Amino acid sequence: MRPLIIRRGSDIPRDPAPSRWAYRVQRLWLTPVFRSLLRVGLPAFVIVGALGFYVSDPANIRHLQDSVSDLRRSIEDRPEFRVNLMSVNGASPVLAEEIRSTLAMDFPVSSFDIDMPALRQRIEDIRAVERAEVRVRSGGELSINITERSPAMIWQAREGLWVIDAGGERVAPLMARPRLTYLPVISGDGANEAAAEAMALLAVAEPLGERLRGLVRMGERRWDVVLENGPRILLPADNPVPALERVLALDDAQELLERDVLRVDMRDGDRTVLQLSPQALAELRRMRDLDATMGERNG
Repeated sequence: MRPLIIRRGSDIPRDPAPSRWAYRVQRLWLTPVFRSLLRVGLPAFVIVGALGFYVSDPANIRHLQDSVSDLRRSIEDRPEFRVNLMSVNGASPVLAEEIRSTLAMDFPVSSFDIDMPALRQRIEDIRAVERAEVRVRSGGELSINITERSPAMIWQAREGLWVIDAGGERVAPLMARPRLTYLPVISGDGANEAAAEAMALLAVAEPLGERLRGLVRMGERRWDVVLENGPRILLPADNPVPALERVLALDDAQELLERDVLRVDMRDGDRTVLQLSPQALAELRRMRDLDATMGERNG
């Protein structure tokens, strides 16, 4: 029979049941939030706290910045990232030289120091450049591929003579491209804005050859065709190409442009109006008077 009173020092069997605190800890450990907080939250808190303590010292920040700068510079200065030369493709020698002088790059330079979008924009700001592609090729070459504007006409503007393309965009001053003086000439305010229409008229007027001096934009709304030792052809604001075709057809049939005529007015779509020279007008009046006199005698 076991005694009811346990004396000190006696051999007591241990109770297998957990204590109250051990039970609570086990219950908390079975909670997902508690496990995540203990496994992730506590280490993160320790790391953030240590990092905050480290960066609170300005000397540590400067040391960290210097280390990052040294690492970046050591990478940028590697030979495989160095650009040693520049090539310009698709441009005329004059334009290629202008591009090189505009960029004025000092080689060698790290490819990390080249702002590609800004470099391309600087090139496309040159009037003669329609589009540019810039990239760094293997071997340390900065390759620039140019789509150059094609000179199509000479525009006589208020500020001087300009070479323009078929879209009316300025390519260069004529003084910078003296070899292009053979191009057809247009003049007048807003003539470059109607370059597409001018190109169509020049194509129709091609049979005139060297007699064609050029086109003049009148009132920024219509064209006049100017001929060498010939009449001035006044075209309408709407549909000028068919009107010019009719004049050339009359010239083929009746040699209209060879006659003593100052102007061929096609502004009225329903009729053609001719302005005679003073000599031709005097001769016409003389012939009419002669016809009237002969009629009276016969009467």
